[in-house]
Amino acid sequence: MGLCHGKPIEPPQNLSENPIIPIDNEAELSSHTGKTPKFPFYSPSPLPSGFKNSPASNSSVTSTPLRFLKRPFPPPSPAKHIRALLARRHGSIKPNEATIPEGSECDIGLDKNFGYSKNFLSHYELGEEVGRGHFGYTSAAKGKKGSLKGHDVAVKVIPKSKMTTAIAIEDVRREVKILRALTGNRNLVQFYDAYEDEENVYIVMERDIYYSSSILAFMFTHFCILIFVKSSSGYVKEENYWTGYLQEEDAKAVMVQLLSVTSYCHLQGVVHRDLKPENFLFVSKDENSPLKAIDFGLSDYVKPDERLNDIVGSACYVAPEVLHRSYGTEADMWSIGVIAYILLCGSRPFWARTESGIFRAILKTDPNFEETPWPSLSSDAVDFVKRLLNKDYRKRLTAAQALSHPWLAGYHDV
Repeated sequence: MGLCHGKPIEPPQNLSENPIIPIDNEAELSSHTGKTPKFPFYSPSPLPSGFKNSPASNSSVTSTPLRFLKRPFPPPSPAKHIRALLARRHGSIKPNEATIPEGSECDIGLDKNFGYSKNFLSHYELGEEVGRGHFGYTSAAKGKKGSLKGHDVAVKVIPKSKMTTAIAIEDVRREVKILRALTGNRNLVQFYDAYEDEENVYIVMERDIYYSSSILAFMFTHFCILIFVKSSSGYVKEENYWTGYLQEEDAKAVMVQLLSVTSYCHLQGVVHRDLKPENFLFVSKDENSPLKAIDFGLSDYVKPDERLNDIVGSACYVAPEVLHRSYGTEADMWSIGVIAYILLCGSRPFWARTESGIFRAILKTDPNFEETPWPSLSSDAVDFVKRLLNKDYRKRLTAAQALSHPWLAGYHDV
């Protein structure tokens, strides 16, 4: 056999022709550890330091120089996840934003038969629209026969055409189930019945509260206090002074009702997941009108030892553990704490110009209790809000504990 003559191995070329360009002087590789100073971990590389020309390319063509990052990439924003999740739940994804469906979220062959009575139009006559949401609307209606003949009701209409995922269908089914289970409590919207036809699902509820005001309207009408001002001529006159927040007694009246209905829901194993001022309406415009919770579209059942992982709710009221995708009924108590903070000082405890900024504030910052009016409020009021806005859900007040807190313990309606 003849000898095999191979090309001798050439020493590596001088790398000075294609130098590595670091971001700054600190980005040089350590000759001892083999790691960059900005990364807290060591990932050994099979390649020598620097770079070499690709063996598959011409020797005159060089590879792209290595780049050293000054800091790691930031984690993905929960805001994008919430928008994507809501889109998947309700089928509102744009053609160029489609994502891989999870589980049974494919809208092919979905069963949109809920088993509800199909004779809605023979029992009720729809009237004017009184409210509209992302996936349905609420209209006034009047009973035509049955026990509600001649009675005014409100009907939540949910088009089946918008139920394009299995999750969206299950959300509607669960909302009706929860309303059936909870109805009868004086601080919950009264549920009457559910119907369906080929196009819509109809949820029939009491009507009067949909013509009344929410907590937000109550706040605006009670943000003024009456003061007496002595004019330059010596006469004393009355003036309304805009405070921007409720007096403690007014705030207590609201909080007791919010906590009562929240406690009732939690005892039934239901977490609301979207508690905010807009979802509480007064029954009438009377000064002492009771409040009623509405909109259980995002509610779910949860067991004491169970943790939910859906990121749902309204940005300013979302609890930290919701963003961490592991939560229970304690998430509602955080939302109650946010509402209490707003009632007592007139501003949000966590705020930014974007949803991502709000979520970062919720996770990383603490509410401000130093500015007006907090120094002038009772220590019990401040302690009450702080215990509700504890980022550790295990140390947060439950609804029953909040009702027994010293700030509310002496309130006559507890």
